[in-house]
Amino acid sequence: MFMIVYDMPLWRPPSEGPNLIIQATLGCSFNACTFCSMYKLKGYQARPLADVFADIDAAAQDWPEASRVFLADGDALALPTDDLALILDKLIATFPDLQRVTCYATPQNLTKKSPLDLAKLREKRLTLVYLGIESGSDAMLKRIRKGSAKLMKNGLLAAAGAGIKVSATVILGLGGQAHWREHIEGTADLINEVPPKFLSTLQLDLDPDQEPHFREAFDRVEGAGFTWQNDAGILDELAYLLERLDPEKPVIFRSNHASNALALAGNLPRDTPDLLAQVRAARSGAAPLRPRFLRSL
Repeated sequence: MFMIVYDMPLWRPPSEGPNLIIQATLGCSFNACTFCSMYKLKGYQARPLADVFADIDAAAQDWPEASRVFLADGDALALPTDDLALILDKLIATFPDLQRVTCYATPQNLTKKSPLDLAKLREKRLTLVYLGIESGSDAMLKRIRKGSAKLMKNGLLAAAGAGIKVSATVILGLGGQAHWREHIEGTADLINEVPPKFLSTLQLDLDPDQEPHFREAFDRVEGAGFTWQNDAGILDELAYLLERLDPEKPVIFRSNHASNALALAGNLPRDTPDLLAQVRAARSGAAPLRPRFLRSL
């Protein structure tokens, strides 16, 4: 039996759990977000192509019928286009049933690649990327060191122009009790302007070692301490987001990540009334929230 030996920790989106994971890179090329501790224990590097190809060959011995592949770690899109194209060609040649390849992406890496480069990757079955928008508010993005709303918009536009679907995430609770409205308003404005194919919410949950860095950066910009949202505040954010979202094309919405207090699923804007009714039921206590001990990233 052939086995891939992963460089741990290994992170992937929940929806990629059943799929083959190949590490094309290690770590994250950005790795400066104040809320994220995923790759703090390893530096970014591109893995040698020979090692990536060896993992692909090993995987094919055990799973020749694999049809979906996720390229880890933090953002394989940081690789030079030619190297990424070679990896995609190898996957296509190795797995006859290959339907799609996905990876994490940063807005920086989406906008650094030319439209022709992105289209080339799309033709080689890189058909979806996972993009952490986190917020559409410039002030909030500055607090978490994640860029700007314009950068997020340009990243979404770059992917859409190449026909690459985007699964975007936003983080409820990111603004704490003082800044949640500006966080949600900016986020809704961004999504309405450039709708992704998928939109998911996470709920802020900081690693104990990461929280001091998050608070320090937040306080440096704000000049006042960060105060966590309670469950009632999170439900207010969720309801306000749903009320303000009116994308020009359908968006598949989910809040079923394990970090969320309330799991929701529907299509926007078609299912907005039903989703809001579920939030109201949770607010009133008529529908249960996920117990805290079951919430995690």
